[in-house]
Amino acid sequence: MCKLSIMSVKKHKSCCFIGHRNIEVNEAIINRIKEVVEMLVTRENVSTFIFGSNSMFNDLCHEIVTELKKNYPFIKRAFMTCKNEVCILEGDRLRKEKTFSSVMKKEIHLLGFEEELEFQTKFTSGKACYIERNQAMIDMSDFCIFYYDENYSPSKNRRHNLKSGTAIAYNYATSKKKCIINIFD
Repeated sequence: MCKLSIMSVKKHKSCCFIGHRNIEVNEAIINRIKEVVEMLVTRENVSTFIFGSNSMFNDLCHEIVTELKKNYPFIKRAFMTCKNEVCILEGDRLRKEKTFSSVMKKEIHLLGFEEELEFQTKFTSGKACYIERNQAMIDMSDFCIFYYDENYSPSKNRRHNLKSGTAIAYNYATSKKKCIINIFD
């Protein structure tokens, strides 16, 4: 959907991840995400990766970006929160994991981020605030990595013909002429 340049003019770029709540994870998808993220870091100067929440796709991408931080320690993971969400900043993660693990009497792992981002209407948006959050993520990103299946339905009750949040975000990114990379394809 977009042409990737050999080397970008802008020094530091950002990329967001948006995908369906439930996805089929396999080695091909994991490898594709790794290849795309590594290419964005090495060829397109992407240094900030922005995550939303509530999806297997975001969790998988967070895991991959965290793994790639070992080779590219300058990359930053940012979490754009909705009004009912909180992120764990990397500096507090280990301490909180230790505390929660002690209390729960089992090993607890929390997602770590270097930065928490807020969008302008975070505290005034309504029930579907994730739509506004996704649009803010898209607006601040140079690249958008999606896991978008146009046949995906967010509800088993199809009579309401609901559009998924990912579909709404994908259409928004397209209208903004963002560089979209769809991992589902």
